[in-house]
Amino acid sequence: MAKVFSDLERSVCRMVHRQVATIAWLEADSVCGSHSIAIPLALVLPYLFRLNQCLRQYKDTGEKTALLNALKYSTAVPVIFLSALKYHVFPERWTNLYRPLWLMAAVVNSLYSFYWDLARDWDLSGFTRIFKFSKPHLLTHLVHGRRWVYFWVIGSNLVLRCTWTYKLSAHLRHNHLTVFTIASLEIFRRFQWIFFRIENEWNKMNFKAHVQLSADVTPNEEDELLHSNNHSV
Repeated sequence: MAKVFSDLERSVCRMVHRQVATIAWLEADSVCGSHSIAIPLALVLPYLFRLNQCLRQYKDTGEKTALLNALKYSTAVPVIFLSALKYHVFPERWTNLYRPLWLMAAVVNSLYSFYWDLARDWDLSGFTRIFKFSKPHLLTHLVHGRRWVYFWVIGSNLVLRCTWTYKLSAHLRHNHLTVFTIASLEIFRRFQWIFFRIENEWNKMNFKAHVQLSADVTPNEEDELLHSNNHSV
């Protein structure tokens, strides 16, 4: 929702200031363009919402995973505001101080999000059959077929998590076709992400069903005594 919120803010700003809808909308200016302080505020809102949800989940359930998930969303905050500083500081200060900080924050956010996709949303145990670990998870199934599919989704997810690097090039940053292509790739990344998220939940359901079935078919000590034909008095 971050991109949607940002576009909505720009559109409302243009209408309020009665600016004509031209290609100049995408150009930086002091009113509604990249210099506007409202842009980072709009971008950060979805991350703050999810951060608050994770903290509330931890409060209700006590699950430490919720705190780690909250940490993931918090790593996006410095990326957004450091990026916005580019239009409010001297170029030398941006190049020597804030740009390296922005790069470091962006790398941390991308790698943490990539790790979370594999370890939490998709569950690394779900890949035990793919990488032929010595003790694969018994109830893990390759719902989506061949192994190359999983290699593809891991590799492409890592690459697409780092598409923000196009902003390092001034030529690409202000190219409308590039921005459209990057947005389309992000839609594709999220589209394929959901299939493996569902697979993880499917495997969890199979595991719970297996545990429940084992509990149901294993008689307790009282049942064994009552139904035994070999007890002596």
